[in-house]
Amino acid sequence: MMTFDAQLILNHLPDIASGFGITILCTLIACFIAMLLGLVVALGLMSKAKILRYPVRLYVEIIRGTPFLIQLFLLYYGGPSIGLYLEPIEAGIFALACNGSAYYAELFRAGFNAIPKGQLDAAKIIGLSRLQIIVRIQIPQMMVLIIPGLVNVSIILGKETAILSIVTVPELAFVLIGIGAETYAYAETLTVLAVSYLILAELTSRFGGWTEKRLSKYMERSI
Repeated sequence: MMTFDAQLILNHLPDIASGFGITILCTLIACFIAMLLGLVVALGLMSKAKILRYPVRLYVEIIRGTPFLIQLFLLYYGGPSIGLYLEPIEAGIFALACNGSAYYAELFRAGFNAIPKGQLDAAKIIGLSRLQIIVRIQIPQMMVLIIPGLVNVSIILGKETAILSIVTVPELAFVLIGIGAETYAYAETLTVLAVSYLILAELTSRFGGWTEKRLSKYMERSI
């Protein structure tokens, strides 16, 4: 009969907490960079200049069409061949950010296209520049529309951090799988790993819901 040894988990709690902290750190930094890069990519996708739009579209299709594991390997193991030397955690965050940026970009593009054209025409008539229209009109409204999608992508990126263990990033999966290999207590370690990712996903979802409510109230006051 299989039993759950809670004491084993308690004995390794500091290591598990450290791994969970690194997982959260990687997720937060990667999501932040990915959103900024995704916004730039989205603007490129909507550009009227083919010389800009086509390469950006190719970037998005390559990222979305290839497994994250391959992207991570190319960056970490292939980077030195072009003079790019990164520590495991740096490569992991950069790979996550690049991967997430393609998905965020499509969300941003859809959000921009959802803004009524009449609002943009009115903004041009009163003399607002292209940058002012993006910052003052499109981004605030677009963010309210796409927050559920942003939350979903962020949750996926959080779970993808488990793959970083393959390049020895000491995140949660790396720590718990290591403990399991040492103690053969795979039931305990994998259960804790699954529960931890559920907690991370729930926290991300709740933060997204809170942000959506705040933005909605802000937009109501602005109208």
